[in-house]
Amino acid sequence: MGVSREINRILAFSQLFGKYMAYIFSLGSILIMDDESNSAETAPFSMVAFSEKRHTESIEGINTINHTWRMKERMKTVSVALVLCLNVGVDPPDIVKTQPCARLECWIDPLSMSAQKALESIGASLQSQYERWQPRARYKQSLDPTMEEVKKLCTSLRRNAKEERVLLHYNGHGVPRPTANGEIWVFNRTYTQYIPLSVYDLQAWMGSPSIYVYDCSNAGMIVKTFNNFAEQHEKEYEMSNRGTGVPPAIFKNCIQLAACAENQILPMNAELPADLFTACLTTPIKIALKWYVMQNTQSLMPNVTLDLIEKVPGQLSDRRTMLGELNWIFTAITDTIAWNTLPRELFQKLFRQDLLVASLFRNFLLAERIMRSYDCVPVSSPSLPPTYQHPMWQAWDLALDLCLGQLPDILNNDTPFEHSNFFEEQLTAFEVWLALGSEDRSPPEQLPVVLQVLLSQVHRVRALDLLGKFLDLGPWAVNLALSVGIFPYVLKLLQSSAKELRPLLVFIWAKILAVDRTCQSDLVRDSGHKYFLSVLQDYTMSSENRTTAAFILACMVQDYPAGQEVALQGSLVSICLEQLENSHARLRQWLALALGRLWERHEAARWCGVRDSAHEKLYQLLKDPVPEVRAAAVYALGTFIASVSERSEHANKIDHNVAMTLITTVGQDMSPLVRKEMLNALQWLVLIFEASFCSAFLNSPIDDNKSLREGALSPLPAQAESSLLSPLSGMRRIASRDRLKILSPGHFFGTEAPVSGITLSDNVPTDKIKRVSSTSSLNSIASSSSALASASATTSVYVKQLQAFQVMEHDPHPEVAAMAKKVVDYIKIQARENTASIREVYSISPAASPSGKVSFMVSESPPTSNDSSMARFNARGALRRKPIPGTINEEGTKEITNGMRCLVTTQFLEWSSRYFAQPSINNKRERKLPVLDCDFEFRIMRNQEVEQEADEERSKVMSSKLEALLFQGRNSGGLKCAALHAYEPLMTVTGNDYFSLWDWQSGAKLSYSSNKNARGAKISCIALLNEAEALPLLLVGSDDGTIKIWKNSYNNKEEAALITAWQGLTDPISSLQTNTQHPKTHSDSPPSGSFGLVAGWIQKHKRLAVTGDLASRHVRLWDVTTEKKIYDLPIGTDSSAVCCLGPDYSGESLLAAGCGDGSVRLFDWRLSPHEARVMTWREHTNCVIGLSLRKATSMGGLVSGCKAGDVKLFDLRRHSAIASIHLNQGIGKMAVHQNADIFCYGSISQYIGVYPIPGTTKLVNSDIGSIRYQEGFRGQRLGPATCLTFHPLRVLLAAGSADNSIRVYGQDNARR
Repeated sequence: MGVSREINRILAFSQLFGKYMAYIFSLGSILIMDDESNSAETAPFSMVAFSEKRHTESIEGINTINHTWRMKERMKTVSVALVLCLNVGVDPPDIVKTQPCARLECWIDPLSMSAQKALESIGASLQSQYERWQPRARYKQSLDPTMEEVKKLCTSLRRNAKEERVLLHYNGHGVPRPTANGEIWVFNRTYTQYIPLSVYDLQAWMGSPSIYVYDCSNAGMIVKTFNNFAEQHEKEYEMSNRGTGVPPAIFKNCIQLAACAENQILPMNAELPADLFTACLTTPIKIALKWYVMQNTQSLMPNVTLDLIEKVPGQLSDRRTMLGELNWIFTAITDTIAWNTLPRELFQKLFRQDLLVASLFRNFLLAERIMRSYDCVPVSSPSLPPTYQHPMWQAWDLALDLCLGQLPDILNNDTPFEHSNFFEEQLTAFEVWLALGSEDRSPPEQLPVVLQVLLSQVHRVRALDLLGKFLDLGPWAVNLALSVGIFPYVLKLLQSSAKELRPLLVFIWAKILAVDRTCQSDLVRDSGHKYFLSVLQDYTMSSENRTTAAFILACMVQDYPAGQEVALQGSLVSICLEQLENSHARLRQWLALALGRLWERHEAARWCGVRDSAHEKLYQLLKDPVPEVRAAAVYALGTFIASVSERSEHANKIDHNVAMTLITTVGQDMSPLVRKEMLNALQWLVLIFEASFCSAFLNSPIDDNKSLREGALSPLPAQAESSLLSPLSGMRRIASRDRLKILSPGHFFGTEAPVSGITLSDNVPTDKIKRVSSTSSLNSIASSSSALASASATTSVYVKQLQAFQVMEHDPHPEVAAMAKKVVDYIKIQARENTASIREVYSISPAASPSGKVSFMVSESPPTSNDSSMARFNARGALRRKPIPGTINEEGTKEITNGMRCLVTTQFLEWSSRYFAQPSINNKRERKLPVLDCDFEFRIMRNQEVEQEADEERSKVMSSKLEALLFQGRNSGGLKCAALHAYEPLMTVTGNDYFSLWDWQSGAKLSYSSNKNARGAKISCIALLNEAEALPLLLVGSDDGTIKIWKNSYNNKEEAALITAWQGLTDPISSLQTNTQHPKTHSDSPPSGSFGLVAGWIQKHKRLAVTGDLASRHVRLWDVTTEKKIYDLPIGTDSSAVCCLGPDYSGESLLAAGCGDGSVRLFDWRLSPHEARVMTWREHTNCVIGLSLRKATSMGGLVSGCKAGDVKLFDLRRHSAIASIHLNQGIGKMAVHQNADIFCYGSISQYIGVYPIPGTTKLVNSDIGSIRYQEGFRGQRLGPATCLTFHPLRVLLAAGSADNSIRVYGQDNARR
């Protein structure tokens, strides 16, 4: 036994591995296609239905956390004051210098020349050192100054700097140390005394913002007292300017850099410069090299001396030289240390706001490291955490070591300089982080280094590639990159013409704009849009890259008029229109969205599109196989309608044509995503032509409007009738005094928008307007162009649009229905307000004789009417109403429709942008190689175990009875349908308006949910989808033609989640074209003996066949992948409807239909609709109630049964049955096992019998299961069977009866 189990395990694992590898190979064939289309078109290997993002996630934008990476205000240091108190040749009294002592100031020995000349040379040298970091600043020197000179200098610089920053560099090597009272020292005019200068006064002269550099002993004392004086200054300033509105100066925000702490003196090492702190701040590379050589490195580099440091070749600004590369590496390292040490806000302030401040603080980090080795601790305000032991300093030491090691050979032998591999190693470290990086881990240390590498052409491609991978981790990564300063680098790179950078830059910019759309202004300012326009036009670029470029351009023009203008000038309209037929679905989607964003509230772009027939070209996308593309086209057409600020006859005609096209094409789209966008688009017509819709509503004979019409309009006097029947001229908009006229029933026939080919005369009665059925197809409401030519009032464009809204109020999807209800409610409210205004007008106006009816062509301009009574009333000013949006006001000036507030909104646009904001590894799930994880392995093993058990049960199906009761439960509310899960002990049971999930093994009821049917509708069929997956979906069809897909809940605490819903069938019985008196509504019950909706699910092809009482003449075939109707298969009979469907579960393209007249019809849906019916059998004498296309019988074929008790087996190649059986009693319900050669029936006499399929066994009329009643003392007879269904694989039978009980039967020795 153990050996057998082990062999079975090995065989099962080998099969599992084989399936896994087959899946890998099938995926590889898709990957070769280079992403030229999206998942809806290139993932046919996927057997999972309704698993796209539009089904599995909410249609809403991504929640991004926008950090303050963009400085609120850019600041720069425009003035620099260099105050040097050296007093060359005279030592200060409180400092005892060692011998020898540090003497160099700005790398000049003051004793090598006269005192005055030395002072001037030092000042000039200090200025030149600062000019390397800020060459455009205004520099002023004050050498050995007096207090008055310092005051004059500071006030002068502050006055010229205005609101910009001023820097004060104070060198106090020739004066006493600062005092505890906050005083520094200067000289008198004769240099005979040291004069104290209070920091309090210095603050007042310098103002704010300012930066102070103190290079003197006890410099920390100045920082301490400075902060105290700052508080005092702010309080005094606030007191003196209270009530004046002048904002106080913020001295606390001033920046200070001090050479040492308050109780420390400067180092006096003779090998160091006296102004070591200044040397670190202004000449960091030189002092770093000297300090490194002074360390214990003679054993490593004996040939490198301090004298050689002066001969390091190159320029700081040339990264190709040794000195330039060291400066480049130093910048990257200090940025990295600051990025990983400082808070983000402080890093932004010190290292990204001001170029000079950033340079000083990078060098300050070096000063801390060097001066701490000499027992000096530099101080700053704001204070920084210690950084002198950061690990990146070791990388700096290594870079110095590698460069200095080459120095003797370069100087003596002219050996070429070998560049450091520092940046290559840092990129490698960054790549390692990316392999395991996530939001939960600390940010990568190398991110600032990547920015510096972008400056190098050698490593730029690799750096951009790694940067793109980092940004792809999500919005948090984008925010980190922006905060570190990536934006100006990637913005400048748009000026590059290198073609190899295009895919990388496009990807990076898409990630940035998906998170922060404010960057659009930078693109327009720097003409960056031209780069992406060229990418979009470049057909050598992949479709994915062009899609990304289209997204970037769409972001650039969104709600940004300047972006719209430059994009229009760049021919974005024609560029997009040329590529609308591209095979890549997401490219088509974003081309349409880019157009929609371009002409949103931008009339010039709309008319440019009209000239190029953009709206007509977008019509083709309304039939696209991808729902997202269809929704994008609807969105573009919606903004197209709303973009006109000045209405005209031409604009109105185009907009009405667009509206009718939307209704006829996507009004009954299978995808609720598309239907919601249609409502969002059509709402603009309601707002623009509000009065016309109110008129259409008041003239609509729907019962909801009866009280409004009779109560509001019936008491009007004759004068009102006379005025209201006056038509308006053509497309003229309505002044407020004429606006009320449009509300009349007579004007209802003289619409504002002329519809070509429609003639409305006075002999068209208003009572002939057809009603709208809530279950009717929108396609029947918006008829074809030939129907529009009829002389019926229903052809009014406003009536048809209103009917469309009213039908969609009862849409199966609750979100669509809610949106439609908002629009209709708005029309109702406006109609009530307008009718109330009319009553107010004519309750105080004199009567007038009524005018006659008017007959005219709608395509012509009807005559105008001047109503004297209305004019007199308007002269009184008794009626004041708010203007209707988009109408002409009393002065005749046109109001701009762009100011309209939308009634309903969707987040389709924001949701579409999530593709670029989220990690692409999640966006391309269909391309991700599956991981052989535990869940995947478990499902495969589970499925194989169930299939093996089913094989064993089917092998003994003729030798054992199917009578063992395995489960019994009871539901309230009746039982309509049941379905057993193929691989789990789960059973779904439905009533009239609910469905529940049972575990038939344990007997537990797992969940109970409502299908939320419309009033009067009942569930008529169910099917389980994706049974081989972990969580299958439930299809529920109702007799009103609606189909809903639910994600079932496995506990009572959660409700089932609605995946999608749509109208699966049209109701020709209550069609507006055939019935105007008593249309069917949701409250109407189906006819007696009806089968409601009949559905057949084909998992392999992901197609759904539906038919039923509402469409008795055809079977409608839906493609679940594209969410589109494929076509209608004509039944070929007008006398009866289809009672049952038999899909081919073997995966072929056959479909069987059993009809009420006893005929069985076979279809091949690969053929055209009129050629699809390939066989018809007419051997039954009564309604066919069960049939199945066989894939497991030894003889194959089709099994069918009728109510008369005849069960027949057909060979698909023959025109007559090859075997049959007649049951002695009538059949109420019937089910055929998909894989076993058995069928069951429920008789009228409350009996369930299980029989072999005729022709599959020698036993004739011998049952293999007979279920009559429950055994035992308290046993009771079965109620009439309401549903029968077999397990898809195992020999199990679920039976529901009229007494609300549900039972599961198995073979006598079946395992529970």
